Amino acid sequence: MENQNDILKITHINNEILHLTLNRPSALNALSAEVLEKLHQALISAKDDSKIKSILISGEGKAFCAGADIKQLAALDGQTGMEFAHRGQLIFRTLEQIGKPSLAAINGLALGGGCELAMSATMRIATETASFGQPEVKLGVIPGFGGTQRLARLVGKGRALDLCLSGRLIKAETALAWGLVNEIVPADNLITRATEILNSLNKLAPIALKSVMSVIDEGYDLPLDQAMQVEAKAFALCCGTADKKEGVSAFIEKRVAEFTGA
Repeated sequence: MENQNDILKITHINNEILHLTLNRPSALNALSAEVLEKLHQALISAKDDSKIKSILISGEGKAFCAGADIKQLAALDGQTGMEFAHRGQLIFRTLEQIGKPSLAAINGLALGGGCELAMSATMRIATETASFGQPEVKLGVIPGFGGTQRLARLVGKGRALDLCLSGRLIKAETALAWGLVNEIVPADNLITRATEILNSLNKLAPIALKSVMSVIDEGYDLPLDQAMQVEAKAFALCCGTADKKEGVSAFIEKRVAEFTGA
């Protein structure tokens, strides 16, 4: 029996990066209800922790995450299925809207709920052997944690229909070409590269980073004129910060800016 205290490893890198590792390698890090709740608790804590500037999500063993726990999926009916979908959507939306950059470091399989989790992160990098897919149709269901919607927004409606209707998998090279991942890295350099990316973001102005993420998220489906207004309000907010003054001064003085999040 697996230790419920160990199914999600929580560590810190440089005291600024929260590293969440799915830790059910024997089950290919399947997303049980227990894993989802621990993930949610960790994200809620990170959102309110000023010391945490970014979030790294990875999987222990040979997979990132193979999807939902099949035994728990088998027990769902119409009512509990609705509750399960809403719960997963809430947790992944928490990650998406946490206001801090997040990165999914994908080794091996990212299928079903695992692909949905990766898509909820701000960015994704993958090893050469990573595979992606939404194979739920082969189980008689569809993606329920936002997969149909985020996939279409990331790779386009036609490609999303392809993957969700066929249930087929795509390799990392195809995922990169489609825009599903940002970068492919050697397996032995995955976490190092992920840390490098997040460390570089951690040096930037937190309010500006949060504004970029929220404006793109909120404005994506709005008519252009409305989206531009969302952008203008966020731009104005940034202009009133101490970080903006520091950034401009540092540029003029040809030095590295030191942002404080104020």
